[in-house]
Amino acid sequence: METAGTLPPHAADWSAHDGVPLIRTLASALTALDAVTGLNAFTLPYPPEVQRALDRTVLACLERGAQPPMSLPDLLAWCRERPMADWPVDLPADAVNPGDLLLDPVSSRPSELCHEWAEQSRDSALTHRDREIIHSALRLCREHGEEDAYTEFRRLLVNRPVLTSAEAFAVSVDHVLDPVKELVRRIYQPAPDSYIRADTYSVCGRCQTLLTPVRDGSWWCERDRCRRQGPPPVGRRIAVDEAGELLQLERPLRQFVTGPGRAEADLETALVKLGLRVRMWPAYDAYDLHVTFPDGWVWAIDVKDWAHPAFLGRAARPVRQEPRYDEAFWVVPRSRVEDRPGYIASYERNRPAGARTLPLLTDSTLTERARARLRGNEGGSLA
Repeated sequence: METAGTLPPHAADWSAHDGVPLIRTLASALTALDAVTGLNAFTLPYPPEVQRALDRTVLACLERGAQPPMSLPDLLAWCRERPMADWPVDLPADAVNPGDLLLDPVSSRPSELCHEWAEQSRDSALTHRDREIIHSALRLCREHGEEDAYTEFRRLLVNRPVLTSAEAFAVSVDHVLDPVKELVRRIYQPAPDSYIRADTYSVCGRCQTLLTPVRDGSWWCERDRCRRQGPPPVGRRIAVDEAGELLQLERPLRQFVTGPGRAEADLETALVKLGLRVRMWPAYDAYDLHVTFPDGWVWAIDVKDWAHPAFLGRAARPVRQEPRYDEAFWVVPRSRVEDRPGYIASYERNRPAGARTLPLLTDSTLTERARARLRGNEGGSLA
């Protein structure tokens, strides 16, 4: 377990800033309520988690002589329009960047940063939900001695976050997934009607999640990384009368498993194209990619598609030793580094002492390093 004593001094000092627990509480309330009701559906009396977030924000403002939000709609406007760096709260240097918002300004839905802040909180019932599900799947597959079942479970969550009734039935009779059938049934939930336009659901062609219709006729994708690449391409279209009961993976798993999993799958594809042998989630998810070069040299890779580099740094830990490897890396999509200046430096500043030697590379840098190593081997070098 990570303790203050294992963190760099400035990272441990996060606990001295009273704005940190406030932002965690607020993010927790926003994500929990969006998952249950949608952020436009609140009426008095507010649920306790929301009221606590509003009360703490008002108190923080009053303590600093600042004008507080006067109501929940006012607070939501802050989260949608006012970058956290401009809030009258005390936050450490690495906590926020200019422009960081808790709510997306177009959709008013929680941003990926909001979800990552919520993951740092103990206030929310949704905290660590993704890890709870993954740990349950690991336990069930180990009990049955079925490593292939776990690998297929992960591929399902990464590649198929949306299922029609017919597809859900096909999954239910797939014997490879027998150890986790009940778990799969619980984590896929009916898709709300808010995703429907002209009697059709539309799936993002990049990240495979459902697109939300916007009033101006465009589409909104829940993945920050996807939106920064431009308007989301509409991939699959599913007519309502053909979908049966359309199911989608619950939000914490789409955020913390499907999203990073797309980056893992992209990296797998790039390395296989180089002629490397890649094994995904080996030994019940010891790490993400086990990569073997023609000379037998092995890389262990964990892919981390996180928006917030300081959170990623604070979570850093050595890659597990089995299956054995010669070099280990954490990898982040290049787009994350391009979106946030100083991303890798912030990660390095916030690493605990036990992970000081764990490098963080972009996916493009790692692919180029693999290509260079292959060229070196062709010339007789094993370096």
